[in-house]
Amino acid sequence: MKEFAYVRAASVEEATSAYASHAGARYLGGGTNLVDLMKLGVERPATLIDITRLPLDAVEELPDGALRIGALVRNSDLAAHPLVRDRYPALSQAVLAGASGQLRNAATTGGNLLQRTRCPYFQDVSKPCNKREPGSGCGARDGVHRDHAVLGHSAHCVATHPSDMAVALAALDGRVELSGPDGARSVAAADFHRLPGDRPEQDTEIRPGELITGVVLPAVTAGLPSAYRKARDRASYAFALASVAVVLRVSDGVVVHAGLAFGALAHRPWRARRAEEALLGAAPTTAAFEHAVDLELSAARPLRDNAFKVPLARNLAVDVLSRLAEPALTRRTP
Repeated sequence: MKEFAYVRAASVEEATSAYASHAGARYLGGGTNLVDLMKLGVERPATLIDITRLPLDAVEELPDGALRIGALVRNSDLAAHPLVRDRYPALSQAVLAGASGQLRNAATTGGNLLQRTRCPYFQDVSKPCNKREPGSGCGARDGVHRDHAVLGHSAHCVATHPSDMAVALAALDGRVELSGPDGARSVAAADFHRLPGDRPEQDTEIRPGELITGVVLPAVTAGLPSAYRKARDRASYAFALASVAVVLRVSDGVVVHAGLAFGALAHRPWRARRAEEALLGAAPTTAAFEHAVDLELSAARPLRDNAFKVPLARNLAVDVLSRLAEPALTRRTP
C-alpha cells in the first residue's frame, strides 16, 4: 500500500491553501471514483485533502430565480430536491440514471463532474493509455472500443466521459463555480470538460488547486420542458452507450428554445449547437427533429466497432424531442 498524508479542511480557503502546499494532493469528497482509482494504482496521491466538512452541501434559490447546488450535495439528495424535480427535471432524471442507490447516497455533485473515464485501458496500469501516461499510446483505438467516442476524439484518445449529470447540466446552460489560488470564477458546464486533442490527460478546464464549490442552474431554463434518456446494456447500474438531455420550448407553433446535449459519444458532454440552431424557429415536427439531429451527427467518426452509436443517439434524441413537443402540439389541436 502506498502511504499518503491526510488533511481535513475546515474552509474553502484552507482546502485550496493545503492543496497548494502539498505536492501531489487530491481533494476527497465522496471518494466513489478516486478511492477506486487509488486501489487500481491509477491515482497515487501523496496527500488527500478531505473537504467533506465544508459548508457546500445546500441547494438554494438565488434572488434572480437561479438555483445554486453546492459541490457536496449528494447525488441522491440532488435528484430528490423539489426545486430540481419541478424546474429542471432532466437533471433529476440524469442523476437517477447513474450508478446505484448506494453510490448516489455517497457521491457528490463536484465529484460527479470530476469522475474519470471508465475506459478499461485507462483503468489497467499494464495497458498503454495516453490519459494515464502521456506518450504511451491509446490501446483502445485499435483494441476494444465498442463503448468509446464517435465525436471529437483524436489520435491520442478515444475515451468517453461517463457522467450522466454533466450531460443534463450542459443542456440546461448550467455553470460550474470554482475557487482557487487566483480567486473565484465560473465556467459554462458545456465548456468545463475538454476534448482530448494532444493532451488527453487534461479532462477539464479546472486550474491547478481549484476546487469546485457549486453549480448554478440559470433562471432562463427553469420550468422549461426537459428530459434525459439513456441507452445502456442493462436496465440499471450501467454506463451509457448513448444518452441525450433535451430542453425544449415551443410557442406559437415553432421552437423558441432548444438545448441539446449528448452523453457517451465524446470525451465530454457534447453540446449539439448545430442541431439547436437548426431547431430554432422550426415547426416541431419529426422531420425537423431528424434534420437537426442528422446535421449534428454528420460530424461523427465511428471507430471499427462502435458505428451503432450514431443511429442509437439519433433515435434517442428524436424520440425525446418529439415527446417534449407533444403537449404544445396537443394544445394547438382544434
